[in-house]
Formats: sequence, structure tokens, C-alpha cells
Amino acid sequence: MEKKTEALTPKETIRQGRIQKLTELADKGICPYPYTFDKTADAQELQDKYKDLAAGEETQDVYSVAGRIMAMRNTGMFIDLQDSSGKIQIFCHKENMPVEMVKMLKLVDIGDIVGFTGTIRRTPRGELSIKATTYTLLSKALLSLPEKFHGLTDVETKYRQRYVDLIVNKETRDTFKKRSLIISKIREFLANKGYLEVETPILQTVASGANARPFTTHHNALDMGMTMRIALELYLKRLIVGGVSERVYEIGKCFRNEGIDTRHNPEFTMIELYQAYADYNDMMELTENMVAFVAQEVLGTTKIKYGENEIDLTPPWDRKTMLGAVQEYTGLDFNECFTAEEARKMADSVGVYVEEDDSWGKVIDKVFEEKVEPHLIQPIHITDYPLEISPLAKVHRDNPRLTERFETRVNGWEIANAFSELTDPIDQRSRFEAQAREKANGDEEAMELDDDFIEALEYGMPPTGGMGMGIDRLVMLLTDSQTIRDVIAFPTMKKLENN
Repeated sequence: MEKKTEALTPKETIRQGRIQKLTELADKGICPYPYTFDKTADAQELQDKYKDLAAGEETQDVYSVAGRIMAMRNTGMFIDLQDSSGKIQIFCHKENMPVEMVKMLKLVDIGDIVGFTGTIRRTPRGELSIKATTYTLLSKALLSLPEKFHGLTDVETKYRQRYVDLIVNKETRDTFKKRSLIISKIREFLANKGYLEVETPILQTVASGANARPFTTHHNALDMGMTMRIALELYLKRLIVGGVSERVYEIGKCFRNEGIDTRHNPEFTMIELYQAYADYNDMMELTENMVAFVAQEVLGTTKIKYGENEIDLTPPWDRKTMLGAVQEYTGLDFNECFTAEEARKMADSVGVYVEEDDSWGKVIDKVFEEKVEPHLIQPIHITDYPLEISPLAKVHRDNPRLTERFETRVNGWEIANAFSELTDPIDQRSRFEAQAREKANGDEEAMELDDDFIEALEYGMPPTGGMGMGIDRLVMLLTDSQTIRDVIAFPTMKKLENN
């Protein structure tokens, strides 16, 4: 009995057709994947240089351009070529190009990467073009580009196959170019302030510096467990102790084994910076000035639009205490509450659910998150957090129940977290031990005790202000991106099941 063959999918049919073209190219002695090409200009460079060239005017200026074919019209006579800078039209005609090369255009498809050489002209309709005299196939694409890029299925493709998204969506390319510029301008700002950029370990033996569940691994040669860092903090403070500089910072990846949503990805980019002989007031000023500088340099303004909101990043930014903000939006005065039990009852009175063992500080944090945070659209520093939820910050000089800590909120998000850093090694050990007890009681996000860090503090750390900021959230804000996946080139995705 004759075996029944399965029908090819449209994608497989296109791929088979293009593989056949590879065979035809080989028969003609043409390599579809050559080693190099002498490109002499970018598309946007030519658009800028010849912006005043009149319609119908030609030049004898010869250039070689290269990029991906995005459209072909009139059997290849007109081609839209896209490189990383932009697009330019290619004009292919037998009057300018050998007839055999014109015929060979039937083996070229949309999506192929091709180099063209020719002179500059502007068509009578006003389109700047390369009047090609020759071309070289640089990479034969075996898969076709999507005609449209929308809908649920394509959202999956957008993040799983970012390379396709980048090819077809200029907005995506612009976002990642802005991301690069944002990071560059942060570095410029800090360099001008005398900060030294440093690097610290990603693989660590103690998960500390933040309240988060770590990723764990095992080092075979040393036969020991290790974690991916959850924060940059403790090694940067060691560098302050060592005196490599009075101002240090690092931009680096951190990893937290937590959920995924519009503002969280397990792998993310942070900046942390530390300045000796400074406190959290200095960090507030530095934070708002840095963000405003970056916005002005990247966007040309400090007044931005995010979704439906107009946000003014011009310093100085508003400042409110955490307890003051809670009282403003709920009417609850936690200053008059002296036990955790009283605090839990107050939270219940405004409909905020808390755990039976939540401390005074944790209760306040939950009330703030639910009742206050969504209202904080314009940039604001929320200051003076409870001691129980701030294990790395100095006790507030005016109130022992609080710490000298602030979080910066914009559009209802936290974008920065900063302290007058705790430099007392005895107090720090006590705080770490309290965290260790919470971890033993089941809190997987509580910090671990880092003995080596405490020993570093015992050599003496100067008064220091420190600040950490999520780069991804800042990029979201400055590019009007609605999800963190839009600003991370390759976000974490659930593994697809094999068919």
C-alpha cells in the first residue's frame, strides 16, 4: 500500500522553495553566504546627506549599501532595503545593471540580506534611491518575514523570537537604542560626579543585600552550593571599606527567583551606587538630578508622557514620610500605634489583609502598598521606613522606630531605593540575625547572615549614602513601554512543550 505523505505547512512550503533557490544559486557558482562586503554608507547617512537633492535629480556619487530586503515591487525593479539606521530604496534596471544580474533577482526574496552598489538619485516622486549597477547576495533567508505583527500569537513571537520583532518593528529597535543611550547617559552623569565604575561577583555564597528568593546552583570543582546575586550592595560596600574610591557604582544583572508580571522579570538590570560621607538626603538629590539629566539628554525634555499620564521629572521632587503618606490617604496615624496587634487592627479597618505575625513595620508597608502607592504618579521620595523592613539602613536620627531610607516612586512604581547606610557592625549583625530567624520561620525572601561582610564593617566604614535603581523600569518610563518585556531584549519565557 502506498504510504501517504503529510502535507507541508505554509511555512515549510516557503522554506522548501527557498532551499530550492539555494540549489539554483550553487549551480550558477554563487555563494549565498559570503565572508564580507565592503559597505561604504548607511541608509540614514545617505538620507541626511542628500536631503536637499531635488526630485528627478541624479548624481555620479557611488556608494555601497547593505541590509535586509523588506519589500520588492515590479519583479525586483524597486527594492526597500533596511539596515540598522533606516531604509533606502534600490532601483534595479537592465539599463544600469548586467541583464543576467537582473534575471537573477528571481532568486532573491524578501528577508534576504543583500549588498548593492550604485549612484545616488532622487526619483521624480521624491524617493531617494540607489541606482544599482551591481549587487551581492550576503545571506539567503530560508524563512519569510511576517506580513503583520499583531495579535496574541504574534505577541508570543515578539518575545520568544525578538530577532523577528526587531526586523519588522521600528518601534522595538528604537526602544533598545534608547535603552543603550539611557545607560550611556547614566554613566556620563556619574563620571562627571567623580564615581568609579566597578564590577562585583555574580556567583556568590550568601544571598543577601535584598529581601528576595535566590536562584541556587552548585560549583562542581569546589563542591559547594552557590547563589546568583540578588543585589549588588554588599560587595560595593566592601569596596567603600577598602577605600578604592569614595564614590563607586555598578550596573549589572541581578537574579531573583520570583514571579513574572509587567514590572518583574527574574533576570533584571540594576544600578547601585555608594558615596562616602553622604546620607540619604544627598541620595535624594542625586537620584532626581540623574533621572532628569538622562531624560533631557535622551528625550530632549524632563516632561514625559506615560500612558495617560503627563509626568514632570524636573527637580526638585516632592518628599513625604511613609507614615505621613499613609495618614494622608487612609486617615490612619501609625505614630499613635505602639504594638503590632494594634497595627493589624488598623489595617483591617481599611480593608488591608495582613498576616497574624506581621510586625508593625510590615503592616505599614502593606497598607502603603495597597492604599497609597497607586496614587503616586508624579515623582516623589517616600522617606523614613520602619526599622523592621529596612535591615541595611541606619536608624533614623530622630525616631528609633524608623530608618533613614527612602523609595522613589513614579507612576505608582518604585524606581529607586536608598539609605543612609548602616555602618555599625554590631547593629548590622543583630539585624541579620533577625532576618535569619525570619528565614528559619519560613520567609524564603529574608536575608542570610553574611559574616564576611560584617567583618568588613568591623574594619570601619565611613558614613555612606547608597542608592539602587532598576534600569529596566527607568527604561519603561522613558520609552512609554507598558511591560518590562518590551525593554528586555530576551525576557524569561515559559519553555514550550515539544510537539
